[in-house]
Amino acid sequence: MTFRRCVVVGGGGAVGAMFADLLRQSGSDPLIVDLVPGGTDPVRWLVADITDPDPASAEAITRADLVLLAVHEQVALKAVGPVTDLMRPGAVLADTLSVKTRMAAELEARAIDIQHVGLNPMFAPAAGMPGRPVAAVVTRDGPGVTALLGLVERWGGRLVRCTPEQHDRTTAASQALTHAMILSFGLALPKLGVDVEQLTATAPPPHLTLLALLARVLDGSPEVYEEIQRVNPYANAARQALADGLRAFTSVVDDGEQGLDATFEDLRRLMGTGLGEHQKRCREVVRIIHQTGGGDTNQ
Repeated sequence: MTFRRCVVVGGGGAVGAMFADLLRQSGSDPLIVDLVPGGTDPVRWLVADITDPDPASAEAITRADLVLLAVHEQVALKAVGPVTDLMRPGAVLADTLSVKTRMAAELEARAIDIQHVGLNPMFAPAAGMPGRPVAAVVTRDGPGVTALLGLVERWGGRLVRCTPEQHDRTTAASQALTHAMILSFGLALPKLGVDVEQLTATAPPPHLTLLALLARVLDGSPEVYEEIQRVNPYANAARQALADGLRAFTSVVDDGEQGLDATFEDLRRLMGTGLGEHQKRCREVVRIIHQTGGGDTNQ
């Protein structure tokens, strides 16, 4: 199956623009539907509200082989009804939501003859897709979904298939927990009365790595990070686990060296057979940081 006619909703954003460009490079003729006008992008552009399609956007959706929703969850869920009512049987609906359970439930409640897959690129679009993981949640399979997933692989994406619940539980740890830890680290710094420039000049690689991660998060969109924390049904549990972990660590430190020895053993078991590979990866990160003036690599 080929996707000659595609509608990318939210193509003005980074994720939508990435998919529109990849589809165009693969021979498709994507139409971007967005609330804001386009610039000089070579892809065709239509200003419309996808939750209330006007005649032009409705016609485009009716003719489309693929409709990709690259919008916030609130918009996507509101758009499912009007969009799927217009889509022809056998066409593919895809989304790039960071949470999958609600979309899966919304589609399950509708008796529609379309295919659906949820995609979640687990990287910033500016980094490019080659070699990067793309979570894939198939809720309504078919040849169109197979073709779209094949395209993702040809674009260099590394597909990771999962159920909606598996996806949301995993991303609560890999995204919600991680982002909460990084931002909490940043919120703690001013409470210590230290200067970031002096920290940077004296910091060992682990601290420089955390500063770099904080800077990376701050380069992104607050709305994206907020949605991950607010919408994922398991994000609150992830934040609670982080707070519990800090309290447990404080208790271990108060117990003395023996408590920390036991903690190290528990965490080594948690890492399992992948511990050595992660240590190797960290040595490479430390090597790069040392090359940029990151101080003593043994700390």
